[in-house]
Amino acid sequence: MKIGYIRVSSREQNAARQEVLMESLGVDEVYIDRMSGKSSDRPELKKMMEYVRRGDTVIVEAISRFARNTRDLLELVEQLTIKGVEFISKKEAIDTTTPTGKFMLTVFGAVAELEREYILQRQQEGIAIAKGQGKYKGRKPIDHPDFPKVVVAWRRGELTAVQAMKKLGMSKATFYRKVTGVCK
Repeated sequence: MKIGYIRVSSREQNAARQEVLMESLGVDEVYIDRMSGKSSDRPELKKMMEYVRRGDTVIVEAISRFARNTRDLLELVEQLTIKGVEFISKKEAIDTTTPTGKFMLTVFGAVAELEREYILQRQQEGIAIAKGQGKYKGRKPIDHPDFPKVVVAWRRGELTAVQAMKKLGMSKATFYRKVTGVCK
């Protein structure tokens, strides 16, 4: 079977271009993630990796849609190889059934990772410039006037953590970060 994997970075982005490619290639099954590729912990990617069988071929539009760093890319392709599954990236014309394709996969994976690092670096530089110009002040702190009172009630056992979070309108991570004093 031909298995397509599509990833866009956010829910707002359109996967149509990748879907059209998969349709033109006669892909039998398509898995679509709408989230960042910086981690390989993606629900549809996991489902696809469990689904594929010996003799299948996984097709992606570009390496950057499959993995954002070389280590993840090589680990995912190794998992496919162990299962007897081929990997093809259309943009880079990589086919892991050949030694040249395996070599090129490693090279392009490193390039994709470098590109991601450049993007992050440019983003940090842009934020620094904006801060210097007074245009960016960072996220506003999450403060609630009743925070100390609610925390005391929670510590006394008068409220559960979930009840305290709801009263304060905070996520679990924010609540525990503030309670432990990691952020003020």
